[in-house]
Amino acid sequence: MPFLPVTAEEIKELGWDCPDFVLVTGDAYVDHPSFGTAIISRVLEAEGYRVAILAQPDWRGTTDFCRFGKPRLGFLVNSGNIDSMVAHYTAAKKRRGDDYYSPGGKAGKRPDRAIIVYCNRIREAYGDVPIVIGGIEASTRRFAHYDYWTDKVRRSILIDSGADLLAYGMGENIMRRIAFLLDKGVPVHKLRDIRGTVYHCPKDEAPHFDYVDTFDYDTLKSDKKAYAKAFKVQYDNMDAVTGKAVCEEYDDCKLVQNPPMPPLTRAELDKVYSLPYMRTYHPAYEKEGGVPAIAEVRFSITHSRGCFGGCNFCALTYVQGRSVCSRSEKSVLAEAELIAQMPDFKGYIHDIGGPTANFRHPACAKQKEHGVCKDKRCLFPSPCKNLNADHSEYIQLLEKVEKIPGVKRVFIRSGIRFDYLLADKNEKFFKRLVANHISGQLKVAPEHCSDNVLKYMGKPNFDVYKRFQSRFYQLTKSIGKEQYLVPYLMSSHPGSTINDAIALALYLRENKLNPEQVQDFYPTPGTASTCMFHTGLNPFDMQKVYVPKSYEEKKLQRALLQSYKPENAPLVRKALEAAHRTDLIPVLLPHGGRKPAPKARNVNKGNPKEQRRQSKKQRSPKKPR
Repeated sequence: MPFLPVTAEEIKELGWDCPDFVLVTGDAYVDHPSFGTAIISRVLEAEGYRVAILAQPDWRGTTDFCRFGKPRLGFLVNSGNIDSMVAHYTAAKKRRGDDYYSPGGKAGKRPDRAIIVYCNRIREAYGDVPIVIGGIEASTRRFAHYDYWTDKVRRSILIDSGADLLAYGMGENIMRRIAFLLDKGVPVHKLRDIRGTVYHCPKDEAPHFDYVDTFDYDTLKSDKKAYAKAFKVQYDNMDAVTGKAVCEEYDDCKLVQNPPMPPLTRAELDKVYSLPYMRTYHPAYEKEGGVPAIAEVRFSITHSRGCFGGCNFCALTYVQGRSVCSRSEKSVLAEAELIAQMPDFKGYIHDIGGPTANFRHPACAKQKEHGVCKDKRCLFPSPCKNLNADHSEYIQLLEKVEKIPGVKRVFIRSGIRFDYLLADKNEKFFKRLVANHISGQLKVAPEHCSDNVLKYMGKPNFDVYKRFQSRFYQLTKSIGKEQYLVPYLMSSHPGSTINDAIALALYLRENKLNPEQVQDFYPTPGTASTCMFHTGLNPFDMQKVYVPKSYEEKKLQRALLQSYKPENAPLVRKALEAAHRTDLIPVLLPHGGRKPAPKARNVNKGNPKEQRRQSKKQRSPKKPR
């Protein structure tokens, strides 16, 4: 099965007069099920619709947007697999020099706020053609949202883009329904009852579903307490079973978010992943070096969706939801067999994972009928008594994939929830993970060592990680392997003070850990942590939260986590002085911040003649060239 058409010539070769949909994306075209564009386009194709792909169009004019002519049913627009602002800027708001979702990894192939720009160009070209926006950028910006890059609360992206409809979360069934109704001739402005969508309407129009009002935009942009309360309402209505519609007012209209679309059933998920993906980037990018993002996922398999981990700095709750669904063994094995037959496959499945690799079923049986709990978390602050911590099905899946001819080994690279792993009284998965599925290092995410900070992150107390760490090394030693944990760490998260950063620096020093990378907290739309960053309030209890906001303090906290780097010595010293902890300077800067001179290795020991020759050579000045 070939790639979907990307040029007008290919449209003609297929004998189409025009496509039904033109899907516009900020990424290069990669036809792999790790890319939302590939999934939505193939789902619509399977329903009998003609879809053309307009990848990374030139947004400086309308010419590219007219490449296929006016589509019969409408334009579908996303910014790509990640928010376009995150793709372009670091947490320090510095411009990135590369883009892994673009040909050759080169930056500059998409605009800032890509969805808004693309929709404006489409309107310029075609006027009132139906436009539906979706993907991560649309999903996380569907309400009025704090925008880190301008330090302001922006309007819903649906309002700013001028699109007709927004599809949030996992969009397969949403897009099937939208396409069906548009094909039946229903005007796009009449699509009011589709779950998983956001629309705007006159203020006096009643929503189709039971609903809850929040605030008007003018209040949200100026009143931080109202903003935090609105976020909590949005969070509480993210469940497909219990969620209501949520309304937000603007000057001349009302924004309505319908309740979420239910997660796909196992059969539906299997069907999505059985579609005829090419599993690589379009060959047109070969001359530019391909698309780097494919390397991480080419030989990987997604077995689940959703996450009941509930980390406050993660947007998964806002996008995929807290209810986990998964593919059948048969479906995963079929994909593994397909990978094993690929000509460049070397025998190693890089990952069988998902948002959290070791989540394969809902957290408890009651979620299927009653939905997720509104005011309780499955794992935080400690595992719920109703939690079904069972890895048996995942173990069986891994064992069967390993038996496929051509598969030498299966690794797990997606995040492992170590608190969930420890909650499983049977250690079979833990032992199997250590013995079979690690390539020397296992990346885990304790994020911090301060229980104060972890509380605001929605992560378990640090003692849980220490128990996991201890048992990991016991199991590693018992099988005679040398393997290590590589902890992900985050600096400057809401709640983190200089003293918390110092505590983490001491932990790293005591455990001889020198992290090469430390993630500064990045306030992206759609997370509880970003709400805390903007408002200084915890939206779950409305209590005040300390927020390290200044560039200077964030720089000091980051430097503390990498105190071993000589270039950080002045910052570490400054942080310790500010915290009145100069007693720790000799601990964190044992050599005054300078690298200790490496011990000379005398390779000529026992050869006096050679020693004299080398000594003379070192004393003699070099002759100028």
